[in-house]
Amino acid sequence: MKLLRVQNEHYVFRLTVWERKLLAVVLNLYPVIPAAHQTLSKFPATTDKTNQKLLDEALAEHRNENKKLVRAFLADGRRFRETDISSWMTLSAAEIEWLLQVLNDIYVGNWILLGSPDEGKWDITPNEENVRHLGAMQLAQNFQGALLDAVSGP
Repeated sequence: MKLLRVQNEHYVFRLTVWERKLLAVVLNLYPVIPAAHQTLSKFPATTDKTNQKLLDEALAEHRNENKKLVRAFLADGRRFRETDISSWMTLSAAEIEWLLQVLNDIYVGNWILLGSPDEGKWDITPNEENVRHLGAMQLAQNFQGALLDAVSGP
């Protein structure tokens, strides 16, 4: 994914056909962070169950809304201009920020599903499930990097 230009406060990226398909596959993984992962307190015994339930409901609503937005984003014919060899994607700064949040959920969620390994201590048993999580993390990270490079400028 390569930034082509910034025009009228919109960022125009060129993606290969392969990158466009990968972006769709990765985004369709959303949400990945387990619903019960986010708690009001690090000490569950002291957490008010009513408040925790309210947090869980609010997060579930947010995830459902983002899931709808992901589907609409990928289906938006104006967002992507397809050619035989590439796709041009146009994003506003706000859309880039939202996309970074979705990609971060995918990255962090897969890291959690791998057992939240410490940096430098990746003693993960190689198997099909772990490879899927690692692949999703790498793809999300690559797209995040391209988006962050674009907004940080030269």
